Amino acid sequence: MYVIAAFVAVCAAVAAFHPRVPPARAAVAAGGVSLAFTLLRPVLGPDDSLPWLFAEAPALLLLTLLSARYAGWPALVPGAAVALSLLRQVWGGEPLMVAGACAAWAMPGVVAAGAGLYLRWLDQARTAAVAAAVRAQRNALARDLHDFVAHDVSGMLVQAQAAAYTPGLPPAVADALRRIEDGGQRALASLDRTVHMLNDTPESAALGPTPGIERLGELAEGFPPSVEVRVAVDAAGLSREASATAYRVVSEALTNVRRHAPRARTVTVAVTGGPDGARVRIDDDGQGGASPSRGRRGGFGLAGLAELLQQTGGSLEAGPEGAGWRVNAEIPA
Repeated sequence: MYVIAAFVAVCAAVAAFHPRVPPARAAVAAGGVSLAFTLLRPVLGPDDSLPWLFAEAPALLLLTLLSARYAGWPALVPGAAVALSLLRQVWGGEPLMVAGACAAWAMPGVVAAGAGLYLRWLDQARTAAVAAAVRAQRNALARDLHDFVAHDVSGMLVQAQAAAYTPGLPPAVADALRRIEDGGQRALASLDRTVHMLNDTPESAALGPTPGIERLGELAEGFPPSVEVRVAVDAAGLSREASATAYRVVSEALTNVRRHAPRARTVTVAVTGGPDGARVRIDDDGQGGASPSRGRRGGFGLAGLAELLQQTGGSLEAGPEGAGWRVNAEIPA
């Protein structure tokens, strides 16, 4: 009996600490040997070495948990070995008593398998969340390349093509313009390949261009009639990047109003600026007298935007103001 317990313990240690050995193999090997020994008890006779059974069972439970987490169905083998191992001690007894004892002895195995499956689900959920975050980053990068970089390169290319038709150009200038045009065409082709590579998911294929301040009215329309949203925009000549960032700031701030200020009745959005950048301010009256130290606990949308703006020379601040909340953002061009 001690040989079986030692073998099962070694298999459990290998599965737990040896990264190159799949837990399923160790679980099937240990569980198979334990089951075989149990099924041979009618031939070998009853076993009175109960302490070794208590040494074997924890190792089988660990193998059940590991195999359920990393492999799934192989957990049935050590789980069944745990449930039936008690037969070595009660073989030949009253059938109902034997069945009840084995059922009770099997409960830890069920718990171990359930814990392993729960950890497996957590692993899958974590993997899915990471994959979704990567897809979102790829889609955002693809949109920036398409909306900003490709547009600017196209503008330079058009300028070079138009200049090439100027009468009386010196040959050296004409040749330089031709090389600029060829380089622009290659750059656009490379950008097109990059955007297609990044947009390799069905979700990204449906994404449109990045919205800007021209679509702030649509955000205001998303509020119920009980909330008055006033939008004032005075930002002629604002760059596309600054316009898109201003839209993101307003969108996140209005989302926070919906989530954390249900008593708000008035929201004011003001966007001003020009070629040098934009200034965005969002005010609401939904604080309702809450302690300013509590703040509005939510996601990391505004915090992420604040970090982005700080890295590019801008700023974003949010906090209580009067009877409500205020978000101020300075967005560079």
